[in-house]
Amino acid sequence: MKSLVCLGFTLVLIAIVGCGKRVEDKAYTIAVIPKGTTHEFWKSIHAGALKAKEELAGKGVPVEVIWKGPLREDDRDQQIQVVENFTSRKVSGIILAPLDSQALVNPVVSATQAGIPVIVMDSGLKSDKYVSFVATDNFKGGRLAGEFLAKLLNEKGNVILLRYAVGSASTEEREKGFVEAVSKFPGLKLISSDQYAGATRETAYQASQNLLNRLGNEVNGIFCVNEPSTIGMTKALRDIGKAGGKVKMVGFDAGSQSVLDMQNGDVQGLAVQNPVLMGYLSVISMVKHLQGEKVENRLDTGVVLVSAENMKQPEINDLLHPPLDKYFK
Repeated sequence: MKSLVCLGFTLVLIAIVGCGKRVEDKAYTIAVIPKGTTHEFWKSIHAGALKAKEELAGKGVPVEVIWKGPLREDDRDQQIQVVENFTSRKVSGIILAPLDSQALVNPVVSATQAGIPVIVMDSGLKSDKYVSFVATDNFKGGRLAGEFLAKLLNEKGNVILLRYAVGSASTEEREKGFVEAVSKFPGLKLISSDQYAGATRETAYQASQNLLNRLGNEVNGIFCVNEPSTIGMTKALRDIGKAGGKVKMVGFDAGSQSVLDMQNGDVQGLAVQNPVLMGYLSVISMVKHLQGEKVENRLDTGVVLVSAENMKQPEINDLLHPPLDKYFK
């Protein structure tokens, strides 16, 4: 009888331990790897990931979000190392914004071969070895910017495109969309489209100064393809007294400085993404995949052209001033 009691107690213990193991199996560790960690755009994506974590916890799905990326957006080797380290750690899943559409292919392939699913966000990858691509339609964003600049210039004048970096799929798509839009207006002339801003506000400012030293007296409108390039060019325009609409300035992304510059009249338009939604949908989609649910191969998180005319609209204001502090507790 005593042995039967012991046996029963042992079976109960096994059942409890077994149940505990099954509960633990539902806890997911998701690595979120941005292109960089300094610009406000990435902080918004981080906030979206944390929003998803909080929502999932409320549904009884524990998720650990590990946020790690290179400091600078031109450090490909560092980002590759981060992906490889998370692969070695056997995290549940990786969400990656590739710094380079080609250089990150092999690390992603290695992760998937190790049984770690990858979701690509923000910027494309020259591979199909991922679960889903969660991003803005960047070509559309560039096209919207080109069409708006044409409208500002009454469809005639000299235009500059300041590019970002070779290999960055997201900004390359914006550049293509802009060039296509401008080409449809015979009165617009693209007088420079081969210069690159680089990864920081400082490099963008220097590139902008160099461009304006050569073309400042000829240019009528400028498009910059991301947050640091927009800020750097706007500052350079102020330096030569061409801000405030003397040269029409259209940028990309809603960093606080760019929004302030638009309020002050130095920037006339911004193509604005929804990075909070991007981070949120990336984590939600990864958990769905890990739970065996079907996930869409492509999720478009939207882009809108914001100007002084519509920036006070409630839905636009939410994009320009996302409540990041709400998620960084």
